[in-house]
Amino acid sequence: MRIVIYILLLGISLTARGQRRALFDSLAYRAELQATVSGGDHNPLWLNANKYGLSSLKNTNGYLRASVERPLSLDNGRKWGIGYGVDAAVAAGFTSTLVVQQAFVEARWLKGTLTVGAKEYPMELKNRELSSGSQTFGINARPVPQVRLALPDYWTIPHTKNWLALKGHIAYGRTTDDGWQKDFTQQQSRYTEGTLYHSKAGYLRIGPKQLTLEAGVELACQFGGKTIRLQEGQMMEVENASGMKSFWNAFFPGGAGADEVNSAYQNADGNQIGSWVLRVNYNCEKWGISVYADHFFEDHSSMFLLDYDGYGEGDEWDVRKENRYFGYGLKDIMVGAELRLIQCDWLNALLLEYVNSKYQSGPVYHDHSQHISNHLGGMDDYYNHHLYTGWQHWGQVVGNPLYRSPLYQDDGEITIGNNRFEAWHLGLAGKPLNHLGYRLLATYQTGYGTYHNPYIPERYQTSLLAEVSWQFAKGWKVTAAWGADFGSILGDNNGLQLTVSKTGILRKK
Repeated sequence: MRIVIYILLLGISLTARGQRRALFDSLAYRAELQATVSGGDHNPLWLNANKYGLSSLKNTNGYLRASVERPLSLDNGRKWGIGYGVDAAVAAGFTSTLVVQQAFVEARWLKGTLTVGAKEYPMELKNRELSSGSQTFGINARPVPQVRLALPDYWTIPHTKNWLALKGHIAYGRTTDDGWQKDFTQQQSRYTEGTLYHSKAGYLRIGPKQLTLEAGVELACQFGGKTIRLQEGQMMEVENASGMKSFWNAFFPGGAGADEVNSAYQNADGNQIGSWVLRVNYNCEKWGISVYADHFFEDHSSMFLLDYDGYGEGDEWDVRKENRYFGYGLKDIMVGAELRLIQCDWLNALLLEYVNSKYQSGPVYHDHSQHISNHLGGMDDYYNHHLYTGWQHWGQVVGNPLYRSPLYQDDGEITIGNNRFEAWHLGLAGKPLNHLGYRLLATYQTGYGTYHNPYIPERYQTSLLAEVSWQFAKGWKVTAAWGADFGSILGDNNGLQLTVSKTGILRKK
């Protein structure tokens, strides 16, 4: 937090006196009150998921939230810009009573932006209101405080006649859920302390305005800190790699896990994950349509669908002898289609998604050995990791919430209990009146558990959401939502959620 304050003060000191005044003028504010009451095993999925972690599984929960922000857009007329924001909530029935959801300062020079602190970032290439969520960088967990260098909006590459544009980011940060992990596990099962975070992404847009193709890669890594886990009947500490080399290995995957340094079999240091993403858009005056895909991967076998399989035998069991590879099928993927009806008030958007995560490079894992040279890299165990607590923050998965978050676990273990599944997801939204909008979500999921702990037989789940909102004058808005779950993955749940918010601009007289 100190570095946020220092950068903010530096930005203020570098501006002229009149411009310094502008830094505290026209601030956007938001005050929000939310209450949720539900019955069943948990709060329904779509009353809890994709809210940047400001949510709860408890049957009765709520919060009072307030934020103040100076958006960078206020400086759009300048080469440089400064923005900052503070967003906090006092909550009941949450993982913590005081939630500092966002606290950041950012500076822009031309197209590049440097942000320091915790900030909510939108999903890329997906509809934030209707999609089930991204596989890697979703909006389901609390923001991670980080230092982030980004090209947030597409920058057109010169001399390409507007046919090629780029955007992306690089970030390093630190997770903040150490205390929650200790409470949740009661220090009787694996938890971590001081885990570091790295993310990077790059996207290329091709084509004119009416027809465009967007393709990119999203990569993330949990590294550093220490792992406390059960070994030989007692909790033991494992010091993970630290120092500049670990930061380098997070950026360019390399090294080895702390428990693999002296092993013949070594994976990259840290929990390395990512997605290939693709979206094709066609827009015209009255309507638009997009189709998109998101392929999640845990290692190089699922990233490139290829693995080396040409080792020798006997004394040469660990020597690459032949030009031979093993290919994996492209079976795990999210595919979706979104229809936008610009001039239809009753139905503005219609979205359909299919998600399959059953394959995970296959049900068999075998590293080459002295007696069996064949190599198969299956059982990827999406979102889980043997040293880290998986792709989660404060008990919520960072990616797509259809992967069963650790908060649902009742055994005190921080694991993703259902990462092999098929799901169909439907989303609709419209604005039939000037001040009235609605949103409908429906998801059907077949869950198979994990390879290590399969559901026998498979389990099923249906999750529904119906939400209406009314925009009043002077920034007042009321949103009412009903959510329900039916099935044996998340249980049978039914609930109501009411949100009252007030937004506006604070101007100096």
